[in-house]
Amino acid sequence: MEPSTIMAILGAVGVMIVGYLILDSGGNSPKRRVEKMSIPQNEARKSVFSFMKVDDSSNRRKIIESSLADLEKDQKTKSKKRKGLKAKLIQADSKMDPRTFTIMSIIIGVVSAGTPIFFGLSPLTSVGIGFVCGFGLPRFVLNFLVTKRQKQFTAHFSDAMDIIVRGVRTGLPLGDCLRMIAHESPEPVRGEFTRLVEGESVGVPLEICIERMYDRMPLSEVNFFGTVLSIQKSTGGNLGESLDNLSKVLRGRKLLREKIKALAAEAKVSAMIIGVLPPGVMAMVTAVNPEYMADLYFTETGQKNLMISVVMMAFGIFVMRKMINFKF
Repeated sequence: MEPSTIMAILGAVGVMIVGYLILDSGGNSPKRRVEKMSIPQNEARKSVFSFMKVDDSSNRRKIIESSLADLEKDQKTKSKKRKGLKAKLIQADSKMDPRTFTIMSIIIGVVSAGTPIFFGLSPLTSVGIGFVCGFGLPRFVLNFLVTKRQKQFTAHFSDAMDIIVRGVRTGLPLGDCLRMIAHESPEPVRGEFTRLVEGESVGVPLEICIERMYDRMPLSEVNFFGTVLSIQKSTGGNLGESLDNLSKVLRGRKLLREKIKALAAEAKVSAMIIGVLPPGVMAMVTAVNPEYMADLYFTETGQKNLMISVVMMAFGIFVMRKMINFKF
C-alpha cells in the first residue's frame, strides 16, 4: 500500500475519532439527555454565573413578612382604639370627656347602691344594683346614641354619593361637591363632611381626612368611599361611574338590611315578650298583694333567689339577643 493511501486512511480515522469525542463524549446517550432535560435552565446557568448572582430571596421574604406584621398590628391597634371610651364619645358626637363620663358613672353607681340599702335591702343586692346602674346603664345609653347616629348617617350617605356623581358628571371638581354635601345634607352627614372639608382646606390630605372620618364613623360605607377615592387618585379613571356603582351598592345593602329587619321582627317581638313577662308579672303581683311578695324582698333567702333570677334572666336575654341580632 502506498504511503499516501495509508496517510489518508489514518487521517480519516483521526477525524472520525475527534468528531465522535466532540459530538458525543457520553452526552448523547439517552440517560444523559434525560438528565440534561430534567435540569432547569436557571440551574444550568447558575453553575456558570453563580459568582455573579446575589441570593436575596430570604431577605426579601423577611422584609415583606415584617411589613405585613407591622400593618396587621397597626390595624389591630386602630380597631382597639375605635372601641375605647374616648372613641365612643366621639362617635356619639358628645362633648363629654372620658373623665367626666367615668365620674358620672361612679356617682350613678353609688346612688343606685345606697338607695336600696336605705330601704332595707341586703348589701350584696345593693352592690349588684349599683354595679348594673353605674357600669352598665351609662354604657348602654352611650352605645344606643352611637348606633342611632350611625343609622342616621347610613340612611343619607347614599344620597351624598349621588350628589357627588351628579356634580362630577356636570364638570364640578370633587372639592365643590364635598362642600355642597357639607351645606345641604342633613345631620350627621353634614357635620362629618364639614369636618372633612375644613381639614382639606387647611392642607390635610384627603386620605387622612377620610381616615379621620372613619374613626368618628366606623362604618363599612365610609371605608368603601375612602377606597374608591384612593384608587381613583392613584390609578385614574371615571370617578362618577365608580361613585355611581358605590351608591348602588350602598342602596342594595340598605335594602337588604331592611329586609332582614322585617324577617327578624317576629323573633324580636317574641324575645321582648319573653323578657318582659317575668318582671312584669312580679311587679303586678307586688302592686296587688305586697304582703305576698314581702318574703321575696325582705328575707335573706328571698333576696338570694331574686339575685339568682336576675342573673338567669340577664343570661337568657343575652342569648336571645345573640340569636336575633344579625351581623350585616
